[in-house]
Amino acid sequence: MTVLSVENLTLKFGGLTAVNDLSFQVDENSIASIIGPNGAGKTSVFNMITGFYSPTSGKIDLMGKSLVNKKPSQITQIGLARTFQNLRLFPNLSVLDNVKSGMHCRTKQTVWGALFRTKAQRAEEKYIEDVAYECIDFVGIRKYANRAAKNLPYGAQRYLEIARALATQPKLLLLDEPAAGLNYEEKQYLIELIRRIRDEYNITVLMIEHDMGLIKEISEKITVIDYGCKIAEGTPEEVLSNEKVIEAYLGKEEEE
Repeated sequence: MTVLSVENLTLKFGGLTAVNDLSFQVDENSIASIIGPNGAGKTSVFNMITGFYSPTSGKIDLMGKSLVNKKPSQITQIGLARTFQNLRLFPNLSVLDNVKSGMHCRTKQTVWGALFRTKAQRAEEKYIEDVAYECIDFVGIRKYANRAAKNLPYGAQRYLEIARALATQPKLLLLDEPAAGLNYEEKQYLIELIRRIRDEYNITVLMIEHDMGLIKEISEKITVIDYGCKIAEGTPEEVLSNEKVIEAYLGKEEEE
């Protein structure tokens, strides 16, 4: 089953074409990646999928539902969550409260329930807290539960953002350079964590990442873009030996 389908996606900023007629699919319960040189258009693709940009043309479907012209909050409700290359945590809130904020899209109680502390409201608050603790435990940062996000080690902040995304209970998780700034041990833990997200939560994962070692170890399918166009697609072995991919990253040798 296809979880995400992108067809003929194009994004133009005035005379600049950031993404050009891009098509790819992400299969259910898979770990896929989008790679390409700096400026290739990868983050623009993520921003269109998540509703931060509106495509100039093309289709984006999540489990058969169109995401085009939908707000980010609506897309989250449909079942998509993301992390960002630059961390977007609430720095002064605790780890627990940061993760609770991810549950906002799944809450049902009204302001009246909060004012009058109804039984349903109390039950929902307990459910939110239980899910938040489960997500914190899952990514391995339970010991920081009551610490302000800004006071966490950098690696723990990365895992916190993943925990908050998991709290939205997504079907598809988009990770934008999740290994950025991590040391070797943290990257190895991240690889294990991403596999557990797929295997234990049955969440499909789509990544942007520059660390080719990580990409090769964890990805089952890679889509390569350059100047906004798809230049290759396939398994890590197929893609990383592709001449067009090597040329895009390393440049073309000048003939003497």
